[in-house]
Amino acid sequence: MISKKKNGKVFAMKIYDFEVSTANGKTLDLKEFKNRPVLVVNTATKCGLAPQFEGLEKLHQQYKDDGLVVLGFPCNQFAGQEPESNDTMAETCKLNHGVTFTLTQKINVNGKETHPLFKYLKQRLPGTLGKRIKWNFTKFLIGPNGEPYKRYAPTTSPEKIEKDIQQLLK
Repeated sequence: MISKKKNGKVFAMKIYDFEVSTANGKTLDLKEFKNRPVLVVNTATKCGLAPQFEGLEKLHQQYKDDGLVVLGFPCNQFAGQEPESNDTMAETCKLNHGVTFTLTQKINVNGKETHPLFKYLKQRLPGTLGKRIKWNFTKFLIGPNGEPYKRYAPTTSPEKIEKDIQQLLK
């Protein structure tokens, strides 16, 4: 389990211990999402699974007022399927897929340069390949308590996650 020390005490980390950079370069402190379920997805605009953007947006629109947060983490590690720059990626997602949920700057989800949030998520919820991400659109649902709740395969459609989201929103 990933933990950190504070004042000499060791405690388990939660997603609230991380910050990310949005596509426009602003710092987003995940503490803003305390007591809310968060769906974390590594995305890519040129991936064959990119139609999932529409399903993710639908979840965002349907449940944002109930507290759900959808965060897209663009990644170019799988067959170069995120060629857009941070400057053009959000606009491309909006124009091509209607995305209004938050997108971060491009990150790595595997290897030495793995974003710390994904190191944490992979350790807490290993998948088919252990602590590696298999492909774009791997999804992690985080409970309102900040604890990773469930990991979903890239081919799991957003619609199939809806029941778990509803459960966490109760």
